[in-house]
This record gives sequence, structure tokens and C-alpha cells, in this order.
Amino acid sequence: MSSGKAIAQAGHAYLDAMLASLAVKDPKADAYASLHPGTKITLDGGSEADLLRLRDKLAARGIPHALIVDSGHVELPDFDGSPTITALGVGPLTRTEARKLLSKWRLWGAPGKGGAP
Repeated sequence: MSSGKAIAQAGHAYLDAMLASLAVKDPKADAYASLHPGTKITLDGGSEADLLRLRDKLAARGIPHALIVDSGHVELPDFDGSPTITALGVGPLTRTEARKLLSKWRLWGAPGKGGAP
């Protein structure tokens, strides 16, 4: 995925996760909204299977999240216009929650192979 597409998908993930958090009236959403601009990180989530496993873990713990599925946009060779999972927005989370749930993933663009080890 190109850098531009990755940045756009991360933006969708940030916004949709926040909207999901507000929709379920998560108290962390109000606290986060007062932190202008608040901390946001982008991690390399690995494969679609890795993202789906994390989504299931978040759902089981009642943590707001948003699975981003890109469709209709073509960027060959990875995106042919068919629905493709591109990102998972999470939170807002406390630092403790983030460390427990996300510490296996590397920062986006960090050296080495991406995704969960």
C-alpha cells in the first residue's frame, strides 16, 4: 500500500474508532476529546488475519474499535477495487490497555518485518 493510501486508511481508523467510542458512550471518549489533539499512533497490524484476531479480542473486552474495509478504489497490485481490510481503529485506550493489547505490533514504517511477531 502506498504511503498516501496508508495515511488515508489510518485517518479513517482514527475517526471511526472515536465515533464508535462516542456511540457506546465510553467515558474515555469524552476525556480524550478534551486532550486536543491527543495521542495517536499508527502500528503495522500485519495480515488481515492478525487484524481480525485483534478485532475479536477487542470485541470480547468491550473496547470500541472500527474495522476499515476499502472497496472500489484501485491501487494495483494490492487493491483491485474489491473489498479489502486495510486498518483497525482502536480506542481511545489508556496507556495500560494499549501496552497490554498492542505491544506486539511495530510502529508503522519501523525497520524490520511488520505485524505481530
